[in-house]
Amino acid sequence: MAALPLADNVAVYIAQKEKLFEKEGLEVKIEPVQQSTKAIPALVKGDVNVIAGANYVSFLQANEKGTLDLSVLAEAASMTSHMMDALVMPDSKIKTPKDLEGKKVAVNILNNIQSLTLDAILKANNADPSKVEYVSVPFPQMAAALEKGQVDAIHTVEPFTSATEKDLGARVAVDGGAEPVTNTPIAGYISTQKFAKENPKTAAAFQRAIFAAQKIAAGDRKKVEDILPTYTKIDAKVASVITLPGYPTSLNTTRMQKVVDLMDSAKLLKEKPDLKTILFQPSA
Repeated sequence: MAALPLADNVAVYIAQKEKLFEKEGLEVKIEPVQQSTKAIPALVKGDVNVIAGANYVSFLQANEKGTLDLSVLAEAASMTSHMMDALVMPDSKIKTPKDLEGKKVAVNILNNIQSLTLDAILKANNADPSKVEYVSVPFPQMAAALEKGQVDAIHTVEPFTSATEKDLGARVAVDGGAEPVTNTPIAGYISTQKFAKENPKTAAAFQRAIFAAQKIAAGDRKKVEDILPTYTKIDAKVASVITLPGYPTSLNTTRMQKVVDLMDSAKLLKEKPDLKTILFQPSA
């Protein structure tokens, strides 16, 4: 499994620590990666069986292009209030979504989950997303770009949110997890149709182990806090205060449809995919 060092993937490490994979008869080797999309060639070749924490936008696009024959084995994370925030300098006049019109906003990757969800929040608050200029800035460099005035706001995530607030006195201008995007799925455990069809029992066992770990993550924050510092750059102090994503314990077509609808409205897909074929459902 290729896995990003994010809170989205905590179920993998909980499953490993609690021997949930072992219980299902699985031996799982975790290979850290910095970008989920960079693991696609290895996934297609079969060198990697699952990518953990894969962002749905990029992978649904890859599926449409034919780069990947996508199978979603389990959901990893969903949006929660303040999981992502639009931060501004303390003296900024930006205080509402409407105030972002005509401004430069830093996002990690253009035309992805950040701009997609923020656009939906803007529309819900009578602001015009087409009047916002998104600029691609890696998360670790966003604070410097904000401080230098290269951008007017940064759309960032933990642990960068807390660090920027502390170091620059930055404040939240827009809650990036507010309605209408609350509970929107943002990342999952991705495989290929080939792997899922050739190894249905393995895929089903993996899904069971992950959902068991997701239940632990969703119900016991302390266990999440304890394990985050073991595989991320989030230390114990930050882990105790950061906003965590939601950890879905099922694979839900209706919930996943929210991502597809957002992508469709943003013209990031030519046509809506058939989720019934993409979402892995174990046979009885």
